[in-house]
Amino acid sequence: MLLFSAINSLYCQEENREENLSTRKYSFSFGPLAGFAYGQSFEYVYKFYEPSQLLSELVWDMKPVFYVGLQTDFNRSNLMDGTGLFASLKFKAGFPSDSGNMQDRDWISPAPNELTHYSKHTNKTTRFLSLDFSAGASIPVVKLFYIKPLLAFSWMHFYFSAQDGYGTYAFENWQFHPFFGEVITYKQNWLLLSPGVSLGVNIGSILHLEISFKYTPFTFCIAEDHHKSETKKIIYRDYSGWGHFIEPAGSLSFNFKKADLTLEMAYRRIGRTRGNSYINDNGADFYLSMNQAGAALSLIDIRIIIKVIF
Repeated sequence: MLLFSAINSLYCQEENREENLSTRKYSFSFGPLAGFAYGQSFEYVYKFYEPSQLLSELVWDMKPVFYVGLQTDFNRSNLMDGTGLFASLKFKAGFPSDSGNMQDRDWISPAPNELTHYSKHTNKTTRFLSLDFSAGASIPVVKLFYIKPLLAFSWMHFYFSAQDGYGTYAFENWQFHPFFGEVITYKQNWLLLSPGVSLGVNIGSILHLEISFKYTPFTFCIAEDHHKSETKKIIYRDYSGWGHFIEPAGSLSFNFKKADLTLEMAYRRIGRTRGNSYINDNGADFYLSMNQAGAALSLIDIRIIIKVIF
């Protein structure tokens, strides 16, 4: 009788806890995520006398970079019960690995679009970090549909190392020259502030579909490039911004009483930025290059998230 009474008491406590969760206005969830990013980061130098033309372009592959991370969300327990608030915080850290190639092209010629320098190297993504925060309101529209206007902030940090490979140049009749060891390193820090909107639908009691779109011109990039050779070292520190950012995304979620399983896919693109560069040539003082620096980004991001609901 005592054993039966204890089991019955635990069962009743669990039922009461689940009932409290279901009637609670807001819920909190937390859990791990894992995924990969596939795309490219870009580094630009514009021609001073022809602002629309490139003097140099470096393309850094991330094909792919695998990562793990954590996500936490604060939501209305039932989005269809009424208008409410929400917030989401996501952190990702990539695994250092070879992630494709780095290609460096120069057009150091008065003639437009005449390639003069080309090199290709193995690219290692040494660091891949990102932090995304969004907050807004959830508004039920009709029986199964809801809308979420939001404001999002993103920080991304990439550190690349171009190694080995070869170079070929027009003034040498395109003869090939091998490179050994680390040739160039490049570091990018992105800051983004963007409004957005999500549209969602509840299918049955556990399945949720959501699509979202973000856009902003408020983008800022701080970058640092180290060109290395046996005889010369050049450092570029770039501060650029105002590249148009878009991010369409979609998610499919399976919601259970105490857990949530979500598959998400997003495409993140930042168009060409523009700004100033500070250049240190072989240890000399930094000098300013006006309005010649730029950067861009294009990434597909796919991830799985498992969260426990409290």
